Amino acid sequence: MTEMQNPYLMFLGDVGDQLAAKTAKGIVDWRPEWCVGQLKLEGCAADLGIKDMSIAEGIENGAKTMVVGIVNSGGFLPDHWISVIVEALEAGMDVASGLHIRLGDVPEIKAAAERNGRALFDVRHPSRNVPTGKGTPRQGKRLLAVGTDCSVGKMYTALAIEKEMLNRGMKADFRATGQTGIFIAGSGISIDAVVADFISGAVEELSPENEADHWDIIEGQGSLFHPSFAGVSLGLLHGAQADALVLCHEPTRTHMRGLPHQPLPDLKTCMELNLTTARLTNKNAKFIGVAINTSGLSDADRLDYLAKIEKELGLPAVDPFKDGTAPIVDNLP
Repeated sequence: MTEMQNPYLMFLGDVGDQLAAKTAKGIVDWRPEWCVGQLKLEGCAADLGIKDMSIAEGIENGAKTMVVGIVNSGGFLPDHWISVIVEALEAGMDVASGLHIRLGDVPEIKAAAERNGRALFDVRHPSRNVPTGKGTPRQGKRLLAVGTDCSVGKMYTALAIEKEMLNRGMKADFRATGQTGIFIAGSGISIDAVVADFISGAVEELSPENEADHWDIIEGQGSLFHPSFAGVSLGLLHGAQADALVLCHEPTRTHMRGLPHQPLPDLKTCMELNLTTARLTNKNAKFIGVAINTSGLSDADRLDYLAKIEKELGLPAVDPFKDGTAPIVDNLP
């Protein structure tokens, strides 16, 4: 379980496009009050729309952790970034990264952290051992976002539902299962780095027993229908013991992301399989809504599509970004 201190100074390095900074952008979008500024190297093509700062200025503005908020092919750490990370550690900041490479595996970074008594956070790598899942009933309520495919808005939907619930004065916590979500929540377990036998146990640890009226809103990953990621999706379903499920979908896709030969399931088929697997650990699991990413549709087509889905499935269908999630929260069991 990762625990980081905010505020953050967002480090973007010299990435070549905005997409490479999607982790940092997600943090700024959902936790702007935690992000005091951005540190960019010469040639950086990404921008978060927040103030440019040096490490010294970040410290002056209260930054406690420098976040390496980028993704790149292979998850490597460019050599010329190492001196910047060392400088942040020398200045008194912790450093967190979502890259595949561990910060502590870089000798200069490890030595600087030890020398200055600073912490290194590799959010893709669980920092504690987790048990196997047991499926033992536990008090509290849980909602899990599931998808027809990967990258269809499960994290955004979960965060939007948490926000709606908190605005109503309900007891709710977003439980992060991916690198961006962990930075946003300040804690979590990156499920894609957990050994397969322990995935459900990790989710049980992430969403433990709680007050009877407390909701854990669990970030979903992958899809039961995606050959690359179905194992992680299944472990999440079993460990969450979800009382409520929300289906996430992007309607303009013609095949699974990255797999041109693999068609997407229809929504009813997807829901049926998710319910079958979820009910192994919670026989009362049910779908309460559908979250649709309608960014690829015109305004008229968007409204028609949402109305069609509501009629077919008998569930509220919304675009969380454009419509919010009130109808879904209204339908909680």
